[in-house]
Amino acid sequence: MSSTPHLETAPPRNLPTLRQFFTAGGLLSKAHPNYEFRRGQLQMAEAVEQALESRKHLIVEAGTGTGKTLAYLLPVIRSGKRVIISTGTKNLQEQLFFKDIPFLEQHLGKLRVCYMKGRNNYLCRQKLYDLTDQPVLNGLQEIEQYRHIAEWEPHTETGDRAELKVLPENNQLWQKLDARTDRCTGQKCKQWDRCFITEMHRRAVESDIVIVNHHLFFADLALRQTGAPDAGILPEFSAVIFDEAHDLEDVATSYFGVSVSNLRFEELPRDIENTLQQKQAMSPGLHQALARLRERSRAFFGALPAGQGRAAFDGRAEFLEKHFEEYDTIMQALGRAFSELELLPQKPDEVFGFARRTQELQTQLAFIMESRDKNTVFWIEWRGEARKTRTGQTHIVLLATPIDVSQILKQTLFENVETAVLTSATLAVAATDERGSFDYVRHRVGLDHARELVVPSHFDYVNQAILYVPPDMPEPRSPAFGRAAADKIRRLLEITEGRAFCLFTSYAQMHDIHDRLLGELKYPMLLQGSAPKTALLEEFRLTPNAVLFATASFWQGVDVQGEQLSCVIIDRLPFAVPNDPIVAARIRALESAGGNAFFEYQVPAAVISLKQGFGRLIRSMKDRGVLALLDNRVLKQRYGRVFLDSLPPYKKTKDLADVEEFFRRLPELPKSP
Repeated sequence: MSSTPHLETAPPRNLPTLRQFFTAGGLLSKAHPNYEFRRGQLQMAEAVEQALESRKHLIVEAGTGTGKTLAYLLPVIRSGKRVIISTGTKNLQEQLFFKDIPFLEQHLGKLRVCYMKGRNNYLCRQKLYDLTDQPVLNGLQEIEQYRHIAEWEPHTETGDRAELKVLPENNQLWQKLDARTDRCTGQKCKQWDRCFITEMHRRAVESDIVIVNHHLFFADLALRQTGAPDAGILPEFSAVIFDEAHDLEDVATSYFGVSVSNLRFEELPRDIENTLQQKQAMSPGLHQALARLRERSRAFFGALPAGQGRAAFDGRAEFLEKHFEEYDTIMQALGRAFSELELLPQKPDEVFGFARRTQELQTQLAFIMESRDKNTVFWIEWRGEARKTRTGQTHIVLLATPIDVSQILKQTLFENVETAVLTSATLAVAATDERGSFDYVRHRVGLDHARELVVPSHFDYVNQAILYVPPDMPEPRSPAFGRAAADKIRRLLEITEGRAFCLFTSYAQMHDIHDRLLGELKYPMLLQGSAPKTALLEEFRLTPNAVLFATASFWQGVDVQGEQLSCVIIDRLPFAVPNDPIVAARIRALESAGGNAFFEYQVPAAVISLKQGFGRLIRSMKDRGVLALLDNRVLKQRYGRVFLDSLPPYKKTKDLADVEEFFRRLPELPKSP
């Protein structure tokens, strides 16, 4: 955001008007082989252009198939302003930069655009060179991966790990080499001029359009609130487009909170010792202070309650009363480590970063243990047997998270940027007196004043999809539900000949249904967790009649077109788990303020999730298929009407024979040119 009222750059030459670009006979129709005029696309583009010109905020639900990326990109280019485009998924970020922008450049000329990711996506050259001098590699596989990285480094222009196809997703070696700030010495680094982060920032400052993801955007926004000089990651900008804006509240919540973990307490002394011993700068006092810090952190985290998953830390006051010595001594140990770092006679540049990390841990732990802020929920997360520290301890994280981010976003974002555009295929929730209400999303993110637009999808949902809800299913919490769900899924998959996503609201339900059907289905079965997400999707696309069993991460940002995906089955209405610490705190806050948390928060959130899940099926004019929801509360409960009214106008049925008939006549349906 800018401290100046308006940021502008010179607009590119000879730009077409929106109508010259989007209407029949226009530039897009001549340039795109599958062009079809979409009135909603032009309507959205005109609304975005008006918002940018008038410096107003805008919220747009643009149904799947609208072509919303071009609908906001052309007005952004025509505006001549520096605009941030923030996406919810890496897939969309890459589509914008590697597909949509090059397409526009073919017809509009060269555009000044850059693509930014979080620092952990980029290689730190200095860390690579340090590791060359002091190799600490585990096993032949890591040695081979190091060789690939070392051979790649002189030739890459970006340092982006996405270029390294040989590295698995959660690679331990990359974590030793990435450009996170923990050990960054900034301008004092020997590689500053050649640094990939420096170069990324340079490109951003020279660009009119900067493409980021929500995580990077809100990391930047949270950093700016610290007041530290040069705290921001992004260059100054006049406007921001949030695509996939249905995720904004959850992403913002994670960045305006704080967390500390036993892993961070293990990593800090390890990093200090490794660096200072290599530089022969370790003092006896610091060595003793780090040993004390390790000992006291293990005692403190060992005193915390045991558990699994995540739970509210409601008993902080009682814990402090009982274990004040463990808390007091870990705080003292942090203070002593900081003092010993300050006393070092010869300070390598890295020492200043270590001192900052030590102070951050002290400040953040104090906030988590002592704060009484009423808009904060305090909770613990145990990250399980698979995430143990080097000492064999379970990875324990203490967190403090805002319950309501609406006022934070209102004050730090919407009151300080000229134009914010929020768009997604799933933002509106049908209300009892008004279809397509944005009240829920506006309230949750603090967007008080915004123009609103609902752009219907270009797809013919009535003929392309049928929604089946079986009326005879047991209640989802009933012990009989698992067996009945497995039977119903098997019958549906026989009709569709596989070619399906089976999407679940919990891992336990996913594994239960998968195991019940194992050996009973004649179609290839793929299970989330058995391979990386990208690999599973590729296998699904290439395997005839495959069935994928998956949970939340496959409900959005996944695009499989064609008859390979002809069925999406969802086990139950996707209500958030009510005893999750953040969800429970939001429910309490709404009810204590006199609201109805179920209808104001839980139902709308579930509606948007359901729309996302069902949105996997129809991705083009040629797609056909069945949507099945095995939770018939949508038919029986009063709130079910809100769900049904919020969905696209699919053909609806309670009779499995209608699904069979729908598939029998699929070849007769007209094909899009």
